[in-house]
Amino acid sequence: MISLGALTWALTSLYNLEPKAHRAKMETIEIKDREHLLLVLDVSPSMRLQDAGEAGDDSRTHRASALVKSLLKRVSDEKMHFTVIATYTSAKPVVQESRDREVLLNILDDLPMHWAFESGKTRLFDGLEEAAVIAKEWRANCATLVVISDGDTVPPTGMPRMPPSVGGVLVVGVGDPMQGKFIDGKNSRQEVSTLQQTAVRLGGFYHNGNEKHLSTEMLKQLTSSKKDAATGQ
Repeated sequence: MISLGALTWALTSLYNLEPKAHRAKMETIEIKDREHLLLVLDVSPSMRLQDAGEAGDDSRTHRASALVKSLLKRVSDEKMHFTVIATYTSAKPVVQESRDREVLLNILDDLPMHWAFESGKTRLFDGLEEAAVIAKEWRANCATLVVISDGDTVPPTGMPRMPPSVGGVLVVGVGDPMQGKFIDGKNSRQEVSTLQQTAVRLGGFYHNGNEKHLSTEMLKQLTSSKKDAATGQ
């Protein structure tokens, strides 16, 4: 009886306690020492189609989230700051220079962000232009740009020029590159050649992320490209 009474008192006390969030205080990193991961994320309706992943039954958005989460697990630099730009008919910065990975993970948790935009054709380059504006004031070669899209509507001209702060670029494709699905009266699939050309024009790498995560070797190549840009080689 005594034990049962003590348990009841403990549960009652716990229930009445005000919830508190306990987070480790982050040391402020000076601007000159910051590293940046700049993510341009395609959130258009075609990214909701389910033809991605190993089994081909994931949405392209969900696959994009899984790829970024896998990438974050291997980014251990405490100086890393995250910036996310959502792109559909325009571009909207969602997070700027955050070090809180939980915030980034919540954003990537399959949120229907396309509802924040007017409907229309995808303007991926708007996201790249916004990324260039944000990164303009950062120091040289401190940022890695990661673009995730199905490449459904990418124009052949008008590629924005990245500022010197962007030392490495990775373009990741999601969605079945062979057999597409219909949306808005047309067949939508991952446009591999278009995304490859986008990567080349940005001076970076392309990765088909529809089934495979980013390899450690790919990440090493990306890091090496930043070092080469920094040394001018």
